[in-house]
Amino acid sequence: MRDSAPVRHRRIGVIPGDGIGPEIVAATLSVLEVLTTRMATPFALDVVEIDAGADTYRRTGEACSPEDLRRVREDVEATLKGPVGLPEVRTPDGVEAGVLGGVLRTGLDTYANVRPVRLLPGVDSALSPSRARSPGGWRGQGRAGPADSAIDYVLVRENTEGLYASRGKGVGNRWAVSDTLLTTREGSLRVARRAFELAARRSGAPADGVRRVTCVDKSNVLRSHALFREMVTEAAAGYPDVELEYRYADAAAQDLVLRPGHFDVLVTENFLGDVLSDLGGATVGGIGLCPAGNIGDGPAYFEPVHGSAPELAGQERANPVGQLLAAGMLLDHLGHDDAARRLEETVASVLDTGGVRVAADGTVPGGARAVADAVIAALRV
Repeated sequence: MRDSAPVRHRRIGVIPGDGIGPEIVAATLSVLEVLTTRMATPFALDVVEIDAGADTYRRTGEACSPEDLRRVREDVEATLKGPVGLPEVRTPDGVEAGVLGGVLRTGLDTYANVRPVRLLPGVDSALSPSRARSPGGWRGQGRAGPADSAIDYVLVRENTEGLYASRGKGVGNRWAVSDTLLTTREGSLRVARRAFELAARRSGAPADGVRRVTCVDKSNVLRSHALFREMVTEAAAGYPDVELEYRYADAAAQDLVLRPGHFDVLVTENFLGDVLSDLGGATVGGIGLCPAGNIGDGPAYFEPVHGSAPELAGQERANPVGQLLAAGMLLDHLGHDDAARRLEETVASVLDTGGVRVAADGTVPGGARAVADAVIAALRV
């Protein structure tokens, strides 16, 4: 008898986070431990814990040490990050300490913030309880329900420049402050290409099946956004099978509510993407159900969109769905797309059958452990 093939080991970083972070990350890791053994080709995830966040700042005086940042950059293939930050943990000048967006996004040059927005089975949309669900995962496959109202798109947000390049650099006094919006040709071009690559892999917008990238900007007002639009247009030339269209940000906000099924992939400047992705989250049951990936040409990390919600810590109400779906994005990034799809479909299934119920405030009865148990039980069927 031939020996079975050796199990492939993948090395991932894990940032447990603050508040509910350790609860939802631990629940997610328990699901991944089972999932990886249930695949046709099993594999293993070797976890490297990264010390970062508000509690880290409280203990050490820095949210993430240079050594831990180096480990995320060089020692692991991708990182699963829990929500970080605590309102009472502040720097001497009063700014909240422990948040890692500026540290990781800039330090790792993860220039594309990829935020899937889709309505899962068993979850009501604030737009209408009858909105179409999308059980097929963030790749945009397996939709069900009325196509015109289906909510299943991905927002790709430039992650290292734009208005947020002014983080900590605003200039002013008590009467006036100026923050600078930075847009570069290369920064805009590379995130635009990422958006087109993603659209080329998806199955198109729910309403018409067209692979489409929507450039969202305020180029009618801001010269920096005009450059962003120019670079998106330049990138489009390399993807003739993907349609390009344009929306001003205010019009896009309206259409994301009125005609969400029209959208497939949207690409935006940093600040606009931050706002519009939370608008999208509100239409699919809240940002507690939304994952995000921060992806560059090398390192990448994946996280839920929501914050650390310290008021819920230890109450067995924390919702780990966004964290679980972020883990699915991590698996997809590592090339385990079959495992990613199975995880996403299983989460959708337990929501659809009522095995997990999300309350109106986004919490879940029994908390992260109860959700993990339901998902694990479904995986073992």
